[in-house]
Amino acid sequence: MRREEKAAIVLEELTRAYPEPGCPLHHRDPFTLLVAVMLSAQCTDARVNKVTPALFEAAPTPQAMAAMSWQEVREYIATCGLTETKAKRLVGMAAQLLELHGGEVPDSFEALEALPGVGHKTASVVMAQAFAHPAFPVDTHIFRLARRWGLSRGKTVEKVEADLKKLFPKDCWNRLHVQFVLWGREHCPARGCKPTCPVCARLAGKNV
Repeated sequence: MRREEKAAIVLEELTRAYPEPGCPLHHRDPFTLLVAVMLSAQCTDARVNKVTPALFEAAPTPQAMAAMSWQEVREYIATCGLTETKAKRLVGMAAQLLELHGGEVPDSFEALEALPGVGHKTASVVMAQAFAHPAFPVDTHIFRLARRWGLSRGKTVEKVEADLKKLFPKDCWNRLHVQFVLWGREHCPARGCKPTCPVCARLAGKNV
């Protein structure tokens, strides 16, 4: 089966399962989304969603976050892992937003990736979810499924992202990256595909 045919099956099944998926990370605006995505590194979205309500009450804006010490921020995110590093990066990110961007989250990959602790994947999530800019953030779920489903043989996140962008229409990217994540959690986890996964069944030529 050609990659394009596989992609069509994936798009059909994921759209049927999650026609209008929302962002798994709870947030209020571009700034709180950026904070949540930064916290999600090596941490589950569910865990991030448990700690961010209190953090967002204490620091809902870059001004408030920059005014806190990293030790104060660390107290709010204590269960998210890598807490010292994350806390320092959050305070540094907020300070840089104030210094360079007037306290606003920039609508630019280049500007976002220049912020402390913000890599390409984090910037892609913010651009897609906060600004509706076409992007295809690749996390561990998407990397795994793209290779498992034969959509990419890429050994790096960058190569998998490039392959997926070639296979799927640009107007699907923002929705599809969330659909991939939800599908990976529910039907096709890292330990192995569940017998009920219709994508894997159809790609294997089985009737579902």
